[in-house]
Amino acid sequence: MSPRTRLVVLVASVPLIAFTLVGGFLGREAAGENPYRHLRIFEDVVSLISSNYVEDVDLEDVIGGALRGLTEGLDAESAYLSREDVDRLRSGRPLPSGGIGVEVRRRYYVQVIAPADGSAAARAGLLPGDFIRAIDGEPTRFMSGIEGQRRLRGEPGSTVTVSLIRGSTQEPYDVELVRELLVATGVSERMAADGAGYVRVAGFAPGTADALAGTVERLAADGASRVIVDLRNNATGDYEEALAAARRFIADGTLAIRQEHGAEQIPLAAGAPADGVIDTPLVLLINFGTAGPAELFAAALGDRDRAESIGQRSAGRAAEQKLIPLPDGTGIWLSWARYLTAGGDEIDRLGIVPTVAVDVVPPELGEPLPDDDLILDRALEQVASAI
Repeated sequence: MSPRTRLVVLVASVPLIAFTLVGGFLGREAAGENPYRHLRIFEDVVSLISSNYVEDVDLEDVIGGALRGLTEGLDAESAYLSREDVDRLRSGRPLPSGGIGVEVRRRYYVQVIAPADGSAAARAGLLPGDFIRAIDGEPTRFMSGIEGQRRLRGEPGSTVTVSLIRGSTQEPYDVELVRELLVATGVSERMAADGAGYVRVAGFAPGTADALAGTVERLAADGASRVIVDLRNNATGDYEEALAAARRFIADGTLAIRQEHGAEQIPLAAGAPADGVIDTPLVLLINFGTAGPAELFAAALGDRDRAESIGQRSAGRAAEQKLIPLPDGTGIWLSWARYLTAGGDEIDRLGIVPTVAVDVVPPELGEPLPDDDLILDRALEQVASAI
């Protein structure tokens, strides 16, 4: 291996090794294994690429690809971040106030988790699970979710073009969207049918737990014997707020389990509020856009038989990440804690399986969304049969 190649490999790989491999190596060394065998293989591969590949290669690009592979192979949230993204995260600088109102992650490409209610993305027909193959012509194949989110943001009034793939689509479908000032949505309510209340929870922002509890109580007072809580496309918010909401409906016991680095498992207890819990029967609506705190809320109520869920499997995105800066200005965005159900089942990556599954076939790209709501209709049938 040439001196230049060795230098590039050393500079690029040492920071990542220091943060992600040392602990595992020490454990293997204690078990009598050779902790540096994989590093030697890595060095050999880089050398072989440098000396045998049909074209001259930029070794920094090669190493960057290897680092992306190391982190992205862990889960859909962990990522190797550019200097630009690390600098923004460390400085605390907010993203521009304009956006299309969509939550994304990386899964082969940048993938839509959920469009926000009333957003440009929702009006354009973007759906949970859609893949964004390019943003303004820039392929997303090697973008992290954080970079994808950044590129989708901009000043209100500016435009962004996304190239979408859905289902078995062969060619991307381009949609130009106007970025808008993003407005947080909260909790809304209505009577959906005789004896059936309906609550839309768009996210678990501060105050959502109290708002949800108060709404369910009002609907029950107005004659709702059961309340449908719509958690579809709910992919933002705070885990603590979701747990606080679950505590308003579960009196005691364990709501969920938090698993941190080192396999430590921390039970998260219910603890009834001072004014008692609400016992109105609930039905939860979930889909692939149900992610994060909403999954934790649904899992807590479902695992304790406090509510049944209707719809589709949720996103499987119940983990927390932290930034670990590297000496060269790049960094890794690493999942360091995740949530399990009270029974110990994994939520992250697997998602929540609904009690009653509803098959919903999405329209082809460019076709309007259907007027009927199969999941809500099934929930209303369920409520009617129980009254």
